[in-house]
Amino acid sequence: MDLHAGYPYSLLKYGLPFNYPRLDHDVQTDVLIAGGGISGALAAYYLTAAGIPAVVADSRTIGLGSTCASTSLLQYEIDVPLSRLSERIGEKNATIAYRLCYEAIAVLEKICKKVGAPFFDRRDSLFLASYKKDREWLKKEYAARRALGFDVTYWDDARVKDKMGFEAPGAIYSRMAAQTDAYMLTHSLHQYNIKKGLKVYDRTAVADISHQRNGIIVHTTDGYRIKAKYLIIATGYEAARYIREPLLTLRSTYATVSESIQADDCCWYNNCLIWESKDPYLYMRPTKDKRILVGGRDEYYYNPSRRDKLIRAKGRSLQKDFNKKFPDIRFVPEFQWTGTFISTGDGLPFIGNYPAMPRTYFALGFGGNGITFAQIAAEMITAIILGKKHAVQAMFAFGRAK
Repeated sequence: MDLHAGYPYSLLKYGLPFNYPRLDHDVQTDVLIAGGGISGALAAYYLTAAGIPAVVADSRTIGLGSTCASTSLLQYEIDVPLSRLSERIGEKNATIAYRLCYEAIAVLEKICKKVGAPFFDRRDSLFLASYKKDREWLKKEYAARRALGFDVTYWDDARVKDKMGFEAPGAIYSRMAAQTDAYMLTHSLHQYNIKKGLKVYDRTAVADISHQRNGIIVHTTDGYRIKAKYLIIATGYEAARYIREPLLTLRSTYATVSESIQADDCCWYNNCLIWESKDPYLYMRPTKDKRILVGGRDEYYYNPSRRDKLIRAKGRSLQKDFNKKFPDIRFVPEFQWTGTFISTGDGLPFIGNYPAMPRTYFALGFGGNGITFAQIAAEMITAIILGKKHAVQAMFAFGRAK
């Protein structure tokens, strides 16, 4: 699948920082991870830390799938708000899901420091009510988060205007968010794991998977075999080809990044991450090198050609969206791109075994929480392989909606 197009900022900034070999021989290991992007890299990190031999195989050059197109926001908020998620899956499960995402940010910070990732930048975030009709449920959402002990403040329209300079009916200001670079974090994880014994192969595509009683055998398109006790599917949005049920919805999102902002006081209050309640939502953040990244304007995914033709028009629309809020900040677009992602009905990931594929586990984190979900999946699947039953395994399982 063609997962992105245009000029992803991370890829342009960092290029191809490391080379990985193509598999050219048969391999045997405990765990094969199909997919070398951020989800696969985190899974490999947890397995390696647990002393479990593993191999990563990616059909592309490492990081050139959806990972390099990631806008790398780290938020605990799931695409379905806490108050609404409670109505869908129950207050207990919704609380657990939000706490896991909240805690994942701190865990990812520690991982970034340990593997020497280029940066991990703690930020606050601002969740805006897009319309007046959103004000009441936003207050309900604020109360639900406060009840969990999250460090949040409710802003009325006057405070939004005073702090941010633009108008919105209300907002929730959270003191738990961050930004990183998913592309370089992926490479940092692989380099760290390789030193611990992990084998990473790119340009190694899976042609066929054979499920045995005691393991799996993967045949590559180049004619080699990888034998493993377990298989982890971490191919992101391409994993949809293995899933028979209509559980996933493909969408395309768009992003643009500006030239470097020269003003010393760039950009706004605490340079917090900003996103909105409307669907699809608009989001924006300043980068570490004083650019502004704006994303959103999602479309349902039909084919890559149609998606790609919209890049320029969507980029102009995103620029206008930004200018409406910050007319005094000079936003000159420099790069723009699009990427394909998946959403689920309840906003939660699918993690764990898929019944049709024995000894196979999926690490599928979707939506705006892809990186935090990937961390949760990596920790959870490693525990399962070690024979430990994870307390919240059922909440992210296939078939949970039945």
